Amino acid sequence: MAADEAILDHIHRGESISTLRLYSWNPPCLSLGHAQSFKDVDVERLHAHGWDVVRRVTGGRAILHTDELTYSVTGSADEPVLSGGVLESYNRLAQALLHAVRELSVPVEMKEHEDGHTQQNLNPVCFEVPSTYEITVDGKKLIGSAQARKKEGVLQHGSLPLTGDLTRICDALVFENEAARQNAKERLLARATTVESVLGVRIDWERAAQSLVHGFEAELGIQFERGEMSASEIQRTEELVKEKYAHHSWTERS
Repeated sequence: MAADEAILDHIHRGESISTLRLYSWNPPCLSLGHAQSFKDVDVERLHAHGWDVVRRVTGGRAILHTDELTYSVTGSADEPVLSGGVLESYNRLAQALLHAVRELSVPVEMKEHEDGHTQQNLNPVCFEVPSTYEITVDGKKLIGSAQARKKEGVLQHGSLPLTGDLTRICDALVFENEAARQNAKERLLARATTVESVLGVRIDWERAAQSLVHGFEAELGIQFERGEMSASEIQRTEELVKEKYAHHSWTERS
């Protein structure tokens, strides 16, 4: 999370260019949306599993990052792909994601939700909450994304679950009782899925990452230059970890 924000800072200062970053997590980590209460987290269970927790600058609800490909897009709000409002840019990026996942032979489609889903703020799990321009397979959510538009520019995060048990996230969240936890797991399986569940075969991270690169290039008419973070970006990442992302006042606020 700190690395994504560091890149955005450098783009704002004219010291970096718009970036698609692809990564995974070790150990698994629960990420909370910007405004989500830390009270949703069952800290004892989280630690028992050996998982970490972090708070994103983007919105949305909790995601357990494991067995997935995570992407981030950072850039200036003046960039053609990111210009306009949240929904305009979100739609453009969703079209690129749609192209990418279809390259993996996943029969995805995009659904636009127009109603407000007034229950969503009561639900701590991202993949159970419908979103605008949602990418689905047979009505089940496949990719969870969230965007933040800041004075420094635009940052969008997203998660593509490749394999594994999606219901594990419920073991890191607070529920009224174990029956409620089990009900949440059953609802999640009915409303979300993984690439392996759809295809019946496991797709490795490298192949999925290459498909995202191809999808973004083909759909958005851009050409990526592969690169590493600069020394200055790495230094800023380390500063942000100490000042913000590893600090209780950021992660554990209610």
